Amino acid sequence: MGGVCCKPEEVDFADEVELFHFYLIRVIGKGAFGKVHQVQHKRTLHEYALKCINKSRCVEVRAANNMVAERRLLERIEYPLVVNLRYAFQDDDHLFMALDLMLGGDLRFQLERLGKLTEMQARFYVAQISLSLGYLHKRRIAHRDIKPDNILLDEHGHAHLSDFNIATQFHDKRPLRWTKAGSLAYMAPEILDKRGYATSVDWWSLGVLAYELLFGQRPFKGSTNEELVEAILTEPLKFPNNVHELVSEECIDLVTKLLDRTPFERIGCGQGGFEQFKQHPWFSQIDWHKLETKEATPPFTPSKNESNFDAVHELEELLLDGEPLRARKRASKSTLVAEIDQESEAARARQLLDDKFLPYDCTKQESWGQYGGGYSRHHDEASSTSSTPVSATTAAAEMNTGRELGESNNNEIRLLRRIGGALNEHLDNAKYRGQGYMPAPSIVDDLDDCDPITLVAGKGLDKSA
Repeated sequence: MGGVCCKPEEVDFADEVELFHFYLIRVIGKGAFGKVHQVQHKRTLHEYALKCINKSRCVEVRAANNMVAERRLLERIEYPLVVNLRYAFQDDDHLFMALDLMLGGDLRFQLERLGKLTEMQARFYVAQISLSLGYLHKRRIAHRDIKPDNILLDEHGHAHLSDFNIATQFHDKRPLRWTKAGSLAYMAPEILDKRGYATSVDWWSLGVLAYELLFGQRPFKGSTNEELVEAILTEPLKFPNNVHELVSEECIDLVTKLLDRTPFERIGCGQGGFEQFKQHPWFSQIDWHKLETKEATPPFTPSKNESNFDAVHELEELLLDGEPLRARKRASKSTLVAEIDQESEAARARQLLDDKFLPYDCTKQESWGQYGGGYSRHHDEASSTSSTPVSATTAAAEMNTGRELGESNNNEIRLLRRIGGALNEHLDNAKYRGQGYMPAPSIVDDLDDCDPITLVAGKGLDKSA
């Protein structure tokens, strides 16, 4: 049987960005609303992580406001230690956000492999994450979901803060929030007891993260949600019995000050703010400028010989997905409107996504200067993850199959070997994969004041959570 030669559809890059502008490479993640694909821009050859959000699922859990708010927020920020937005667009069924590609996987994935980090490794990542928080808090933005799952490593091992779906920005009219938002095990006491809170909650979460990186467990535990909440609110902070054999006194002091239940006494939050945090003795050997510019050498380099992503996601795409992602031309708005009852809440949410989730192209934006005053937004014309061009034939096949471009036989064998182990690992680590967190809606009237959905732990929460 002879081969079939097909000419790929020509792409007009002068038009608004759309999925036709990208080659699909492989699936590297899965979230509550869809999958994350590694993609390559057909013109620039730069690679990105394409977050694909199913509109129907988004409407079903009443998260339309959140998606629009996240899209707007990401357009306002630019920082080398944040997973930045590069493109945004939509088709009839999905919202898309092309973000900086992080080939090192997330800290949760690495933590599962290593069990825990050395004090030197943990110090590097706590310091690097704190720089992202300092940048956000200066702009009155609270992330509200600091945890290993949302810390992504680049190919060199530098840490970047990701997932701004429940981030919120404060302003003079609303200087505090009262909504219960975040991942329960990392929530600050002031969120749980509804005292009202601001950016202080991120420093508490950083303390929980630091404890987990250092000791391979979280500081507060409970067999139920209620017990976990009670522990966070009332139980004294305890360290492992052999803590002095594991870490320095300076390390213990820093973690203790992060997990202070009084927000204004918590390090990073009081009068000294972030500068006081940076001057803590635990960071005496840290060069903050080199850390921020990623000139400092990370203590851990992700493996380049193995995937740093869960192989289960790619397996599902290859074998189980009945309708893999592919580029489609978007129908006219009038056609979509006619198909749904405009009086329903779901219809209004769908219309909100269609109207307010606007296209974004970083190459057509003005430079924001240094970190929102020299870090250029023209990412496609500066530094990016890039690779050799993908042939038209391979690309056409890729758009239909979702398989990794240029995959060698050795890589295919390695992937197949990992699939069996990954399936078991996927089950064993179910408490980490999604952690049983379920979206619960918040009612918001003003989109600019959108207070994102609350994430509460599922009933099957493990005792170690």
